[in-house]
Amino acid sequence: MNKLYVVHSSHPSETVKKALELKAIPYKLIEMLIPTQALITRLRFPGHTVPALRLDGGEKVQGSRAILRRLDELVADPPLLPHDLAARTAVLDVERWGDEVLQPLARRVVWAALKHRPDAIPSYQEASQLPRLPRPVVRAVAPAVVRIESAINHASDETVRADLRALPGHLDRVDQWIGEGIMGAPAPNAADLQIGASLRLLALGDVRPLLAGRPAEELALRLFADFPGEVPAGAYPSGWLPARA
Repeated sequence: MNKLYVVHSSHPSETVKKALELKAIPYKLIEMLIPTQALITRLRFPGHTVPALRLDGGEKVQGSRAILRRLDELVADPPLLPHDLAARTAVLDVERWGDEVLQPLARRVVWAALKHRPDAIPSYQEASQLPRLPRPVVRAVAPAVVRIESAINHASDETVRADLRALPGHLDRVDQWIGEGIMGAPAPNAADLQIGASLRLLALGDVRPLLAGRPAEELALRLFADFPGEVPAGAYPSGWLPARA
């Protein structure tokens, strides 16, 4: 049986889960608890990142982009990349931006919000296969977990404020790609899955007004309607959020 190693509510993990679902590839889900995933994954795979896929037969693939390429090789339909060379190149370029720019930004923005609202952390456990931690335990360990993950992801106050200022421009770019047809078709491609999951993670209380009514929001909600976790509005200090143009 194929085994997919993930962190619950991780956006790249949700990307791969959606791809497996679209291709009707059976798998067993192996969840790991933050912040232990790096050590546990490193014991089983060459690297420390999730998602990580162990195929039936022993082959190991890590990272959402690499896994999506391998899934296309294993099951051709529905394809996650266009057959036309120019269209394929455009989707790959957009997917890479989603992986290298938007994915880490979303992670930093959420950890910064949880720093100010650690009481929201239990919401990210919803629908997890792992035993739900009692709220007193979560409250006790939350500050340490947030500090560790913020350091790992370079989510300093200065960096996150810059991320939030840049976010409207990033959303404009996604809307443009949807308008050009690179993304947003009824049959999702690799760029849709990569970017859609990050956008869905970003749809927390403070950030949602920046997404509201955009094609980018429609894409995220269509592909990832059920996504765990919610940080209520008011998490960020005054002045951190840009105004919606």
